[in-house]
Amino acid sequence: MTGLRYVYAVCHPLGAPLQAQLTGVAGDPPRMLTHHGLVAVVSHVPERDFAEEPLRAHLEDLNWLTGTARAHQGVIDALTVVTTPLPLRLGTVFRDDSGVRVMMEEREADFRDTLDRLAGRVEWGVKVYAEAEPEKTGPPADRPASGRDYLRQRRQHTRASESRWQKAEEFAGRLHTTLSSFAEAARLHAPQNPALSKASGRNVLNAAYLVPREASEEFVELVDRTKDDVPGLRVELTGPWAAYSFAGDTADTGAVGDAGEGT
Repeated sequence: MTGLRYVYAVCHPLGAPLQAQLTGVAGDPPRMLTHHGLVAVVSHVPERDFAEEPLRAHLEDLNWLTGTARAHQGVIDALTVVTTPLPLRLGTVFRDDSGVRVMMEEREADFRDTLDRLAGRVEWGVKVYAEAEPEKTGPPADRPASGRDYLRQRRQHTRASESRWQKAEEFAGRLHTTLSSFAEAARLHAPQNPALSKASGRNVLNAAYLVPREASEEFVELVDRTKDDVPGLRVELTGPWAAYSFAGDTADTGAVGDAGEGT
């Protein structure tokens, strides 16, 4: 099959095969391209969609982007089962195998250092949400008898709300300290935008933790033991993922737009 080369990740040679029916972006099965003992996981994609100009246009199409991201992540997830991949950014495309090899050679030292640092480790994500105050179902509160009563009620409500958020943030801080002491490394990310994530509640912790694969069960149990500590809080655990948050600048190699540079 002809076409451009879409690159998902760089890794060491696999110790086990990928699942037989795995397909990648544009429906093409991923394959291994070896260079100097490292492996680039690639598949063929059509130039009409992934050359520089059409790719830039497609990135404005949410449906196309969602489907492509899902296929990309499916390959990364399959790799994470059998090795420690170093994921590259969505839309990393080169003209041919030679272009991929040039990229690997230029970044070979960075790739090797990062893969050695992440070997045998996975990323877990933990988010904490503070739920909104439940609606009161009892009889309606008495109407304030005066402006002074109204201001007093508003101050009481504000103090209660501030206390609730403070308790949520204190819990998130304690949890992050506990999980960070267990993990080999931790990263704090910006709180999620609820308009984009569609998650309910206020996001007071959005963090990633680098954990040895063999310690993952203990890490999950540690998170589970905290879930009911504070009423009104929701703790979400995701993973295990490839270590996106800990790959550093290396993971940005061949970023979107490099199709032209790689051609």
